[in-house]
Amino acid sequence: IGVTGVQTCALPISLATGGRHEERIPEIMSETAYPREFLAADFAADSFGAIEDAYQQLLERDISTREALEQWCRDWSEVDSVVAEESSRRYVKNTCFTEDPDVKARFMEWLKDISPGLKKISFEMDRKFMASPALGELDENEFGMWIRSVRNSVELYREENIPLQTEERELDAKYDEVIGAMTVEFDGETRTLPYMGRILEETDRDRREQAFRAVNERILQDEDQIQTIFDRQLELRHQMAQNCGMDNYRTLRFRQLERFDYGPEECLQFHDSIEKVVLPLIRERTERRREQLGLDQLRPWDSSVDPLGRSPLRPLEKGTELIDGCRQVFGKVHPDLEGMFNILIDGDLLDLESRKGKAPGGYQACFHEIRKPFIFMNAAGKQGDVETLLHEGGHAFHSIEARDHSLIANRNAPIEYCEVASMAMELLGAPHLDVFYGEGEEVTRARIDHLEGIISLFPWVAMIDSFQHWLYTNPGHSRDERRQTWLGIMDRFGTGQIDWTGLEEIRAHRWMRQSHLFGVPFYYVEYAIAQLGALQVWRNHRNDADEAIRLYRNGLSKGNTVTLPQLYEETGIRFDFSYENLSDLIGMVREEIENLEGAGV
Repeated sequence: IGVTGVQTCALPISLATGGRHEERIPEIMSETAYPREFLAADFAADSFGAIEDAYQQLLERDISTREALEQWCRDWSEVDSVVAEESSRRYVKNTCFTEDPDVKARFMEWLKDISPGLKKISFEMDRKFMASPALGELDENEFGMWIRSVRNSVELYREENIPLQTEERELDAKYDEVIGAMTVEFDGETRTLPYMGRILEETDRDRREQAFRAVNERILQDEDQIQTIFDRQLELRHQMAQNCGMDNYRTLRFRQLERFDYGPEECLQFHDSIEKVVLPLIRERTERRREQLGLDQLRPWDSSVDPLGRSPLRPLEKGTELIDGCRQVFGKVHPDLEGMFNILIDGDLLDLESRKGKAPGGYQACFHEIRKPFIFMNAAGKQGDVETLLHEGGHAFHSIEARDHSLIANRNAPIEYCEVASMAMELLGAPHLDVFYGEGEEVTRARIDHLEGIISLFPWVAMIDSFQHWLYTNPGHSRDERRQTWLGIMDRFGTGQIDWTGLEEIRAHRWMRQSHLFGVPFYYVEYAIAQLGALQVWRNHRNDADEAIRLYRNGLSKGNTVTLPQLYEETGIRFDFSYENLSDLIGMVREEIENLEGAGV
């Protein structure tokens, strides 16, 4: 998080091969189309003293007129961009190389020695901004959303929360380190956990069971350490809320996430809708899978294998590399998207392969000074890797489409819309998977798997989100209470058709693999909300492809200059996660799956 509280960015690092990382800052800085106007060209945000001096110049400036205030804001945004880039450079390296002591030391230096001071400076900057007599004269179209955000930040600021936030982030980094270090011995080789997902797609049921047990038993070895990390994070978050005069962290976090357009009650209603609309279809699909596999009972390791006994989908086996294949897919959706993706390829802004010592998951980060995106993921040669890169590519396009906004705050967007950008790209790219598979049934198989994954997303989101609602409205709960609550949630949103006999401990701790719970609390319901937006983009594209792409890009280009409902409207869709809209869109997904299956898969 940068000094303004917006998402930070990643500096380009040579990571594609997983080799020793080398910085390439001077080369890329010289090519930037966004030169500095306030800071000196040789300024580096590598110490708190240097950073503080830059902000102090701004804090001492007179901003009593509209002209002076506007220029001050643009200079402030420039400093924020440089600082955000340095912060993100260290974060990205730490996720890519969790076992490198030098990388870790620089990241922890930022967390412990620099970030706390930046929070205080940020508050002083925010307060000076809000106190300017010219504030009301600023252009509402450019500054309106930012003013709302700054006002919210000022109201929530508590200096006593700064050390708590620092410790919270240190614990998240520790979680990444613990998970990143996990490997298992399989087939006589040391394998990362993401790689083991390949085995769960194989047709040999005994091997799938062995892989499932190996991964989950390895996680349970560190169960107490992970629980200890989480226990402390819960304590810190509750104390932060109390420091803000709030009864629980949920109330604080909804304000921090700027959820101005919906609240906890709407989320709980969404959970109910998912239970009523989506679970019946999942149960139907699960029963179909059981019958196709010819099993009396499905076990957890039977959910990823092809139900007709065909070999796993391996998109890279025909010689098309992941990066080049996705580049071609983007080009088929629209030539401009291929051009944008080439920015990442040419800048070596991709770290995609899974390896030991790498943090779990995937993300796209943007680095705001040179305004280019960076993608991190853990590829293991599965079809899911293609979907992940399409997804993160959508985030990257969002970053590029919005990068010309002068203010750093306007280059971001609410998460509920950011995920529309990424999930829509998965759907728009799916018809072009022949790039990887050629002509034949594999493309149709991949598309059905993807659509089934969309259906499965909703109950999992409901599980994680409802779990968080309980966690933070029941402070001081015990581990056993947490366990029982999680199991009750799994019972509610599970299909009841998976046999977990003998796997009770694994089932009780499945939440521990969801990194959002540790690093970005309450960030998860956005995936389901945004999936409804993405499905609407897909529906528009089926009716009028050119107009749908135009509207999609139009929405991305708005950044954070309009409200969340307006962003959806600018994209030609509705911000609506009602029972009715969910039913309509899930019905469309059901119909598409049936049509694809009718084509002979």
